[in-house]
Amino acid sequence: MPQDQKPSTAKLKEVKSKLHHRNRHQTNYNFEKLTAQTPALADHVATNKYGVKTIDFHSTTAVKLLNQALLKCDYEVLHWDIPDGYLYPPIPSRADYIHYAADILGTDDNRRIPLGKKIKCLDIGTGANCIYPIIGASQYEWSWVASDIDPVSIQTANAIAQANSLPVEVRLQENDRYFFKEIIKAREYFDIAVCNPPTHGSQAEATSATLRKLKNRKGEESEKSDPSFHGPHNEIWCSGGELRFIKDMVRESNAFKEQVLWFSTLVNKPENLDDIYFALKKAEVVNVKTIAMGKSTKSSSIVAWTFHTKGRRIQWAKKRVSR
Repeated sequence: MPQDQKPSTAKLKEVKSKLHHRNRHQTNYNFEKLTAQTPALADHVATNKYGVKTIDFHSTTAVKLLNQALLKCDYEVLHWDIPDGYLYPPIPSRADYIHYAADILGTDDNRRIPLGKKIKCLDIGTGANCIYPIIGASQYEWSWVASDIDPVSIQTANAIAQANSLPVEVRLQENDRYFFKEIIKAREYFDIAVCNPPTHGSQAEATSATLRKLKNRKGEESEKSDPSFHGPHNEIWCSGGELRFIKDMVRESNAFKEQVLWFSTLVNKPENLDDIYFALKKAEVVNVKTIAMGKSTKSSSIVAWTFHTKGRRIQWAKKRVSR
């Protein structure tokens, strides 16, 4: 198809695989709209062999411009920039987490999706991109506390929040052994905590996984970088990897069970789920929800848990207005 030919309506409306029904990214990217909002993106848009417009997702510049355009068009975030070498989030899948979080909160309030700043959320490991608070504030007007152990991430996330007048308070976690301690203050309550934990257990494991993904995408070996797959050490890997990170978070969550209605985390490795469930059972949680994201059995999941009974969760929902 010639480069200047518009993609067919059918192709533009092709639904992506199993995104949440409230997700704004159900169809292929509308590059006419995106480049009108962010003209610099136009230099990175090309038509692939299937006749669909796309960008080179190996290019950090192209991915940054795409994210900036999406945030402007769909979330009214006009100022978003992060330092080189930090993680560029895949916005559609990050949005899915927030929409499912809204569903979780609605289950104890007659399936009403809670809206407004009275809903207070905690993002553990927000990163420089601050993407979960951005989407949660934009889509549902929730207020946020965003934490991270990296001072540069904290500085950058704070700059994004302030530049866009987002209801986000950014807090530095000075002790990397803790998740909630020294972040959650006395008499402070959260409706839900979200987290995208480091996936890998070492730099070597992270590099190997990146190269495998690149090979799968291109059908050949590649040493090229991909901004979707790498970032600072604490964003990508930690000692013990995802499983140890989540098990430690589950263990610590027990100490804050009265102050958080729902805890949750993304689980990128399905083989870790059984061990995570065992840790949750050991922590004596009251209820666990697992939400699969995507069609594949290897897709990520959201695991959410609470220490509150059904009756107490209903009472919590009723008290939101008065808090």
